[in-house]
Amino acid sequence: LTPEQAKRFQDDGFLVLPDYASATQVRAMLARADQLLDAFDPATVPRSVFSTVDQKRTSDAYFLDSGNHVSFFFEEDAFDETTSELRQPKALSVNKLGHALHDLDPTFRAFSRSKKIARTLRTLGMRDPTPVQSMYIFKQPGIGGEVTPHQDSTFLHTTPRTCAGVWVALEDCTKANGCLWALRASHKEGVHRRMVLAPEAERPDAGTPGWRGNVTFEGEYPTFDLAAFEPLETKAGTMVLLHGENVHYSAPNKSDASRHAYSVHFVE
Repeated sequence: LTPEQAKRFQDDGFLVLPDYASATQVRAMLARADQLLDAFDPATVPRSVFSTVDQKRTSDAYFLDSGNHVSFFFEEDAFDETTSELRQPKALSVNKLGHALHDLDPTFRAFSRSKKIARTLRTLGMRDPTPVQSMYIFKQPGIGGEVTPHQDSTFLHTTPRTCAGVWVALEDCTKANGCLWALRASHKEGVHRRMVLAPEAERPDAGTPGWRGNVTFEGEYPTFDLAAFEPLETKAGTMVLLHGENVHYSAPNKSDASRHAYSVHFVE
């Protein structure tokens, strides 16, 4: 990054970098996601739905275990309420893959641990940027769920706070298909909410098979004025750098075009 770009990131809490990922890298990640999806049998995993609206996913052992796996999560509207079957083919029903692509999949590991990304993050002051969580986000046409306003440091908390997000558009992202929206300078207000393991007495499923510990939240997000957020409409290959305390969201995808993206979070 140039000094001007680094300053803009520090001032705004986000930075848009067009053409950061090469066309070859974009094609490789799209193709690899297709391969993983082709090999996926929905009957082999719990019907774990990813939703940020009520945080139900945080008490799901499948979700909690996914930090060390490449796991599949369905869109909230993927299943027919009457039949409990997928409304459409699996390729159009999966919300995301997560959360260890950066370590366990060669294609995503190569991108996540590239020298270019490490150099970029070091220009922002990180000495030893280490990827700790990654997601391939499908944002399916018609049913792609919203991601409500949040800070990444709510979920990836370090002392001192060092979280930075690298979000790469693998398809063109517009307001119609659910692009990111960011709140400028919101990172200067600190972390509003933090996810932690719930106290023992508040874990009703403690001791049950597959239990990994429920989580709870400390603090609350204020009510954000959505009119103050800026749309980050991007072309495929664009990287969006996100400060861990930047508040951002994406609206539902009600269009007929998907909005694939790869996101990886770094700490040190």
